[in-house]
Amino acid sequence: MKDKIHPKYYTDAKAVCSCGNTFTIGSTRKTLKVELCSKCHPFFTGESRMVDTAGRVERFKQRYKITG
Repeated sequence: MKDKIHPKYYTDAKAVCSCGNTFTIGSTRKTLKVELCSKCHPFFTGESRMVDTAGRVERFKQRYKITG
């Protein structure tokens, strides 16, 4: 294996979520910015929400006449 071609690995890298949660992980970058973490992701929080991209959910509901 060649020497000096691998990036430095930080075992104490800091990850910052958009919700404000911070945690320590291992990474080749010193700091990481993430959009979702286990504190705010709907799967882990039990919250059910649909991400509506340009009204697609409403168009689907109208097309198949789904209420709720």
